[in-house]
Amino acid sequence: MSNNAYKNAQIQFDGVAETIGLNEATKQLLREPMNEYHVSIPIKMDDGSSRVFKAYRVQHNVARGPGKGGIRFHPEETVDTIRGLSMWMTWKCAVVDIPLGGAKGGIVFDPRELSETEQERLCRGYVQKLWKTMGPDLDVPAPDVMSSAKHMLWMLDEYETIVGSYQPGVITGKPVGMGGSLGRTEATGYGVIYTLREALEELKIDAKDTCASIQGFGNVAQYAARLYTEYGGKVLAISCWDNDDKKAYTFRKQDGIDIEKLVGITDNYGTINKEKAKELGFEILAGDAWLEQDVDILIPAALENQITIDNVDKISKQVKVIAEAANGPTTPEADEVIRKSDIFLVPDFLANAGGVTCSYFEQVQCNMNYFWEKDEVLEKLDTKMTSAFRAVYDLSKKDKLYMRDAAYIIAINRVVEAVEKRGWV
Repeated sequence: MSNNAYKNAQIQFDGVAETIGLNEATKQLLREPMNEYHVSIPIKMDDGSSRVFKAYRVQHNVARGPGKGGIRFHPEETVDTIRGLSMWMTWKCAVVDIPLGGAKGGIVFDPRELSETEQERLCRGYVQKLWKTMGPDLDVPAPDVMSSAKHMLWMLDEYETIVGSYQPGVITGKPVGMGGSLGRTEATGYGVIYTLREALEELKIDAKDTCASIQGFGNVAQYAARLYTEYGGKVLAISCWDNDDKKAYTFRKQDGIDIEKLVGITDNYGTINKEKAKELGFEILAGDAWLEQDVDILIPAALENQITIDNVDKISKQVKVIAEAANGPTTPEADEVIRKSDIFLVPDFLANAGGVTCSYFEQVQCNMNYFWEKDEVLEKLDTKMTSAFRAVYDLSKKDKLYMRDAAYIIAINRVVEAVEKRGWV
């Protein structure tokens, strides 16, 4: 079993490349990143000592436009994870048909263990090392796991200081009022639910008659849960990481979770306060219990490799839909099991493409220096996500394809067309 995101991304790609008959040169070009940067960032700590942090930026493919992808902060970040995620970003931008390529970045550290000033120095250090590879027309970073609008603004400020000009389009996910877009905070989570809504409609299931279990309670999961409950669904269980105990727990309420109350006892990194949860009447179960609940919908919204060959059989027979809010949450081996089941899958790079779509909207607004109202942003987002879902679903029906395969075929064909027209292969 592979827990390597890069190998998993390549396995998925290879299968589809064979199906659509890609020639060897094109296959070779698309299964590996075009550019890769490994840097060491020395930082003065608050106590006067120095530490060196490893960091990466990987640009998978830019045939359709500038690189686009978040910068993750994680103590166990690896370059292979970044490679895999940059590849998925290429397909994600292509499946929703926005003119951007795939990229990803990461810094190996835990922001919960650094002060604000140390985090700022590290963010500025990242840009000092990589600014020549960045730019509105080159590669546009954004927030990702454990990074935020605050971090992006520090990076933008450092970039503008170095180049000596105002460049708001070089980074997205910035604070509103500082070049950020309204609706960006909600975008990824809402996009997941827009595609889930369309899936339920095709399955002739009313959202009001459904219940869900969610893994993760960061920004994406919180907004997905909010919109899902607005549509009438009930969330019964939410799993999240506890940084004090260094393990995950599942918080369950059989009569449905009040999302706003739960957000009220959650820290900035998505950790729910266990004592306060008990006071609110939650059952506290093992971290992987989210997967085993008798619900209609599963939403993995944490990290990659969460549904594996070891736990896929624990999924309840009641589950009808899995909407992958996280990147690469299902390993290829587990995916084979889901493929043979009756579960309808909304694949990750379609389900969670709302974030990059809204990042694209932010770039467009920055470039023209005119910003849209929130309702307009979310309406455009809904239109894009619904259109992408329809295209994938229609192909899956027409050719009797698994939804992940259909999404890959559409995305890869769009990238291949750009690569061939440019004369790269």
